[in-house]
Amino acid sequence: MSNIDKSNMNGGSPSSSLSLDKHNAKVFGVCGGIANYAGIDPLVVRLGFVVGAFLSVGTAALVYIAMALIFD
Repeated sequence: MSNIDKSNMNGGSPSSSLSLDKHNAKVFGVCGGIANYAGIDPLVVRLGFVVGAFLSVGTAALVYIAMALIFD
């Protein structure tokens, strides 16, 4: 893994465009891409989606799938 990839995972400078993160992906890479764009830890974004999926009765899961299809 290059130094550039490591800096994005460790709170480096945020990405200038929103895209899927295939290297830091668990399912589609949506949360990893959002985390890279915002410059935050992907775990925070993943937890937000999980909590949102339960609180919104699945709407957040549909948004996640839509983002996976759009960002690809």
